Amino acid sequence: MIVAAVLLVYAAGVGTLGARVLARARWTARAPLLGILTYLAGGWSVLAAVGLAGLALAVHATALGGGLSLLIGACVRRLRDLYATAGGATVAELGLILAGAVVARTVLTTAGHLRAVGRQGLRHAQTARLAGRLEPALGAVVVEHPQPAAYCVAGRCPTVIVTTGAMAALDSGQLDAVLAHERAHLAGRHHALKAAARIGRQVLPFLPLLREAETQVARLAELHADDAATRAADPAALATALVVLATAPPATPAPALAAAATDALQRIHRLLRPDEPLGRLSRHLLRTAAAALALAPVLVALTPAVAALALGKVPTA
Repeated sequence: MIVAAVLLVYAAGVGTLGARVLARARWTARAPLLGILTYLAGGWSVLAAVGLAGLALAVHATALGGGLSLLIGACVRRLRDLYATAGGATVAELGLILAGAVVARTVLTTAGHLRAVGRQGLRHAQTARLAGRLEPALGAVVVEHPQPAAYCVAGRCPTVIVTTGAMAALDSGQLDAVLAHERAHLAGRHHALKAAARIGRQVLPFLPLLREAETQVARLAELHADDAATRAADPAALATALVVLATAPPATPAPALAAAATDALQRIHRLLRPDEPLGRLSRHLLRTAAAALALAPVLVALTPAVAALALGKVPTA
């Protein structure tokens, strides 16, 4: 009961306060990828904490200290003892329902999302390749359309798409910067990071951290792609291209990651007046914090088992 209570308090605390802390953190714009990983680590640790809390209510944690056969036997004994205790059956059933609901909803949501997005992305990429023409020199498919637009479609057929309107509106340096931005999305697998945030929101939408993670991950993915693009292109050229693309009417389809899709003004300001990058020590500390968030629910759930092993209370035969 204590372990389950701690895990639920952790889930509520991180799921609520974590959103406020990260929303106020200025370092995320200076290290976008670390910001993405922190959002995902925090959000998915909340999911893990809720699921493990349900298991902790149904199965005594010290059962995890033995081998597989002992674990199964301990689970059976634990459930039998609970059912023999007044109210124990209800607690065990609630725990199993909670754990099962979290796992089932996560699995079903993940499968449904991956299937739908995969099909939609593949269909979009194939249609663009049929309707447009592949330009090997650009590494992109050019589609005849007067509207300036550039975006990428990830999945089984990753494709960078640019319209003839964008090619006419941008000079060569600006076009190169935009295409580098789109290739950075594909290389960084930003679609997978956004999918992880979206799935977490759909599983537990009532917690602020999970509810806001999708938007924040999308924003930080754009900043990360900007950083990658400016390693090989002029930041001013990319900023100018963003102005051109951001002022065009929106027409980018849902599965795409577009060059000017998110917070264009902030991105332009950041490109023209970049902040100092985070130091090595700060990055190490942030990586440690993200790892701690990811591991915290498992460590809490295993604490009684570890203590039981240390005290010799778990049978070895």
